[in-house]
Amino acid sequence: MEAALLVLQEALTQGRLWQLYENTGVVARIVLLLLFAFSVFSWAIIFHKYRRFKAARRESQEFLRAFRQSSKLSEIRMYARSLKQSPLPAVFEAGYHEIESQAVVTENPGKPRIRSLDSVQRALQVASSAGLSQMERWLDWLATTGSVTPFIGLFGTVWGIIDAFQGLGTAGTASLRSVAPGISEALVTTAAGLFAAIPAVIAYNTFLQRIRTFGAMMDDFSLEFLNMTERYFT
Repeated sequence: MEAALLVLQEALTQGRLWQLYENTGVVARIVLLLLFAFSVFSWAIIFHKYRRFKAARRESQEFLRAFRQSSKLSEIRMYARSLKQSPLPAVFEAGYHEIESQAVVTENPGKPRIRSLDSVQRALQVASSAGLSQMERWLDWLATTGSVTPFIGLFGTVWGIIDAFQGLGTAGTASLRSVAPGISEALVTTAAGLFAAIPAVIAYNTFLQRIRTFGAMMDDFSLEFLNMTERYFT
């Protein structure tokens, strides 16, 4: 493992990365291109999710502040429609729609009542699950990249070592000088696999923790919404 990283470092510092690529065989080139595609797509997901979660956190804090300070659901609804990244407005909208569909006029003007608080709770739960599913989108690709790319790189290394030893047998020599270049070039695929896997694993674990935080935030908001509903509509 250390040898692979040293080979990659030497290639980068001396500008020999393209030369190493040209000296590899067809199978190793295919492996490197595949790992490059995995890496590029993973980094695109990482940057997109980072911006999305950052904006969602900011909007969620703003929405909670507005929800706790406002006295009218209609005002909160208008404000919620202007927020696009936070999952909380969708949860609020689901609860509001359920209250609106159940509201019945009572003898006391201005004090409508709802028939079932459990229905509101189920609507909030469905909206929360949909929000979490939306936030988890593309995370499976990061998990796949983190688990698969090291083995793809290892496959390229094993294949390159096989080619190196076959060339050694054909040449009829058994010196380290004759087999070292082929092995060092083969180890590049292992380094490339690690280069693609490590950021994907770190990002996956980080984003998963943030999704858990948003899940807890939606659960807390659902409880607040239910308390408000029970206080004013039951």
